[in-house]
Amino acid sequence: MDQPASDDPAVPSTEEIAEEIAAVEPRRKPSTIGGAFYILVLLVAVGSLAWAALGEWRAGITVFAGALLAAAALRLVLREVDAGMLAVRSRWIDVTLLSATALAVLALVHSIPVPMGG
Repeated sequence: MDQPASDDPAVPSTEEIAEEIAAVEPRRKPSTIGGAFYILVLLVAVGSLAWAALGEWRAGITVFAGALLAAAALRLVLREVDAGMLAVRSRWIDVTLLSATALAVLALVHSIPVPMGG
């Protein structure tokens, strides 16, 4: 089977393909408010895990669960077009999974007994 030469006009160049795609679907700028909230939730979650790793594990993990609950609340109230990366699945699946994970983490962290003298 013969492959067409790279200068064959029947084979579009990468630039031509990119222009055709841009003409069909213009690039959407990632400027949704949900993107900003996603970054905020992510920073709080990472900060809380660092806090937990540095010794105050119960407080850090509690803040982590709070970040998950905040993400669930934001996903619930933001419009679909504004949810950004907080929208992964349908609204109710996202809210249910984030809330259930947060509540499970809270239940686990507060079910561990505090050591005597601690």
